[in-house]
Amino acid sequence: MAKKRRKTAIITGVTGQDGSYMAELLLSKEYEVYGLMRRVSTWNSRRIDHLLEHPHFHKKYGDLDDHASLIALTVDVKPDEFYNFGAMSQVRISFEIPRDTITTNTLGVLTILDAIRRFSPKTRFYQASSSEMFGEPGVPVPFNEKTPMIPQNPYGVSKLAAYHLTQQYRHGYGLFATTGILFNHESPRRGENFVTKKVTQAVARIKKGKQNFLMLGNLDAKRDWGWAPEFVEAIHTIMRLDKPDVFVVATGETHSIREFVEEAFGHVGLDWKKFVKIQEDLKRPNDVPLLLGDATKMRRATGWKPKMKFKDIVREMVKYDLEHV
Repeated sequence: MAKKRRKTAIITGVTGQDGSYMAELLLSKEYEVYGLMRRVSTWNSRRIDHLLEHPHFHKKYGDLDDHASLIALTVDVKPDEFYNFGAMSQVRISFEIPRDTITTNTLGVLTILDAIRRFSPKTRFYQASSSEMFGEPGVPVPFNEKTPMIPQNPYGVSKLAAYHLTQQYRHGYGLFATTGILFNHESPRRGENFVTKKVTQAVARIKKGKQNFLMLGNLDAKRDWGWAPEFVEAIHTIMRLDKPDVFVVATGETHSIREFVEEAFGHVGLDWKKFVKIQEDLKRPNDVPLLLGDATKMRRATGWKPKMKFKDIVREMVKYDLEHV
């Protein structure tokens, strides 16, 4: 009997939170996975170190700014599926490097889409969009696929441009180019420059006497926070559908940064007010006060719905950092 061919997948941003979880998920489903990593002077693979010796995981060096590497990888692999998680993804930093943010997050996507169109048109492409594409004050919540998208930061602008490019290549060239508009999703693998991880690491360090205070900006901003492994499963689910489309992936609940801080410190028996200080220059020049998603379309199309609750997400992150700080 002929051996069943493994599906192939390319993942950009494989060393990040979502990319690493997706690599694990696809390997568990017997894919051949090609993970695109940036070559940097310091080793940055800690989220996927346990996968590097896996016989069906292949690390490839490249960059969303290096268009030749994106094209070459697409031509060589001609993957069944292409997941684009790579991005300059930190909102506050995008105000400081807006040109790099636009170049990486938008032109990189254009290169991938055109490489698929020209060399591998049967590839299914997933573009990771963001709730930061929404955000204009006064727009009614919750946000769904039909809500006007008026981003309030360079990161959101770059993601919105990539969103429209994905739409164009789907409608104009008939590619299976699908989009998930993911609201905030967290896990112990969250990057250290995100406020949630900054909080949970500080809680662990303060509890262990290694840090005295936590400096934060706007505590009033409210976000729709989900569990990253569940959101990655949602992404894989929409890639299984017969037709590509746009789907909001969210929990439908919103909590403030202040609530996140209170829950994190409370988990270790500390009063957050004794340790948190406000630093004005940490506030964004233009902040989105409230992000709340409506995943009704996603639920109707796939049956997916989140299970992990807000308090459990915070506690899992704090628990991990207490063990690893």
